[in-house]
Amino acid sequence: MHHRTFGGKVFEGVNHLFLAACALLCIFPIIHVLAVSFSGSTAAAAGQVTLWPVEFNLSSYKYALNNPQFLTSFLMSLERVALGLSVNMLLTIFAAYPLSKERSDLYGRNAYSWYLFITIIFSGGLIPWYMTVKQLGLMDSVWALILPGAVPVFNVIILLNFFRQLPKEIGESAFIDGAGHWTILSRIYLPLSKPALATLVLFTCVGHWNAWFDGLILMSSPHHYPLQTYLQTIMINRDMSLFTTASQEELKMLSEVSDRTLKSAQIFIAAAPILAVYPFLQKYFMKGIVVGSVKG
Repeated sequence: MHHRTFGGKVFEGVNHLFLAACALLCIFPIIHVLAVSFSGSTAAAAGQVTLWPVEFNLSSYKYALNNPQFLTSFLMSLERVALGLSVNMLLTIFAAYPLSKERSDLYGRNAYSWYLFITIIFSGGLIPWYMTVKQLGLMDSVWALILPGAVPVFNVIILLNFFRQLPKEIGESAFIDGAGHWTILSRIYLPLSKPALATLVLFTCVGHWNAWFDGLILMSSPHHYPLQTYLQTIMINRDMSLFTTASQEELKMLSEVSDRTLKSAQIFIAAAPILAVYPFLQKYFMKGIVVGSVKG
């Protein structure tokens, strides 16, 4: 049994308090936005909402879910995440597996590794990136949001380091039994790399879901904006659609909905998918990122 001194106990207690305070600071904005989204327009405008809804109602969520532009952007983001996750993970695995081998197994391995690594340090710039996408005919399509970042080099580095820490004797014994590289990759490496793969899936989903700048630059029509780009535009520009409704039902709803409560509802709806996915991947997260980034 390890004996802790009084100073050690004090340090541990202060450390717990500090981490708890940091956690509260991180979660406070989320709770506040959630409370505002469920509050009435008058209470939200008067600043009466802190951590609990005032004049509780669901009008902001009803209005947001009945907004065609919001739903179109939401579906666009879902399509981007589905396609982007598939392309990114496929190319990450195909790049990481050969680069994890010894130099004797892959001629020019170091050259390929440096070729990828340099792209992290140096960038061609915004204008060449835009011109390349435009000349390839990808503008105003979902592929403009996926193909420019199809090979996430940081993810490749994490996965190849994870592959390297696997016992190479497993692959060697599979070779002796007649297995090829495809069999070894699909039946040995990938099943043993679930922590790293789950971590990269989370990174990729969050990256695609939260990206907004490329949608603003590469999409000429607002109807093709992904969700975060749409939210960014309404955060800067007031949503005038609140004042152009004509039906009696919508006018009644406007008495309970304000620009602030609607934005809060849309922000929370946008964050909900990632908040729902994270608990299922959290148990793999720490192991995958630590092993994949340190070992090598």
